[in-house]
Amino acid sequence: MLSIGTPAPYFEGKDENDNVVKLSDFAGKKLVLYFYPKDSTPGCTAEACDLRDNYQRFLHLGYEVLGVSKDSAASHQRFIEKNELPFHLISDPECVILKAYEAWGEKKNYGKVTMGTLRTTYVIDEQGVIIDAIGKVNTKEHSAQILAD
Repeated sequence: MLSIGTPAPYFEGKDENDNVVKLSDFAGKKLVLYFYPKDSTPGCTAEACDLRDNYQRFLHLGYEVLGVSKDSAASHQRFIEKNELPFHLISDPECVILKAYEAWGEKKNYGKVTMGTLRTTYVIDEQGVIIDAIGKVNTKEHSAQILAD
């Protein structure tokens, strides 16, 4: 994981509407940047819905929320519509952003080692510095983890 206190790596990607989203778009705001494996899977849905249910609280505290996965823009659109998500999701099929944020790597599942998305969340401050890094995400109570500090 990237270290707290270091500058967040620059990123640029396309969201579910094919709009370009960049780190610099969030200058002057706090950003919850979360990486998740796959749209519409149980854990990822629980995580996204927990963030959705606490979204107004995040906004009130000056945070924006942005998700990133390898899924396509069309998959993101369906996931957003089905779960009424109020935030954008970036499609990163080439894993450029995932790798920059060390959210891509070896995973073990039932003894088998594969490469995949490591469920990770970074909180980035108004100046673009990482102020929190969460590697052990509780998908059902992720907002509480983020806002604990």
